[in-house]
Amino acid sequence: MITVVLVDDQPLVRAGLRTLLERDPAIQVIGEAENGESGVRLVQQTRPAVVLMDIRMPGLDGLAATRQIVGDVKLNGARVIVLTTFDEDEQIYEAIRSGAAGYLLKDSTPDELRRAVHVAADGEALLSPSITKRVMQQLATGAGATNPSLVAGLTEREQEILRHIGLGESNEEIAANLVISPATARTYVSRLLSKLDARDRSQLVIIAYESGLVKPGQA
Repeated sequence: MITVVLVDDQPLVRAGLRTLLERDPAIQVIGEAENGESGVRLVQQTRPAVVLMDIRMPGLDGLAATRQIVGDVKLNGARVIVLTTFDEDEQIYEAIRSGAAGYLLKDSTPDELRRAVHVAADGEALLSPSITKRVMQQLATGAGATNPSLVAGLTEREQEILRHIGLGESNEEIAANLVISPATARTYVSRLLSKLDARDRSQLVIIAYESGLVKPGQA
């Protein structure tokens, strides 16, 4: 069972999310909060697998609440999906920087919502290739000089795998493009997470761009 906490300042939104999520027998909503402060407290009390977090709330906003949850060592493993109605690149990037496992628009379909919870619970990053490229290319364009030293300790093959991750490819796509098995691709990803001290796949995407392995406009 995947346990979920909802954090949103609109009761109707929370009710709708609960209804849609609990149509999946593998998902259980174990709590709701109306702002960032109460959301952080609720997560600390209930220890859910996944948190659906609104970005714009009065008081402590969703990005700040996400940072608190991700930064709490006692909550290691809690995955935050940031929800918003605003499809803005800067917000997506800030959400990932804050430690979110992914980003989902509130107008996503019910199937996309439920799939997002499963993906996050499985430890994967919830970033479509199109969002990954658009947001991270914006980052790379405005970030100035890259820092190749970020990946200096990686082998040539590991850097190649990281570049494909930075392009938003799944393990299956990486395996197909590099003619390796999906299991080998997963092993490389796990190794990269360890060697780069990255929290999740989203952080690997950021490193791929900040190190210069992936350039703006690259496909």
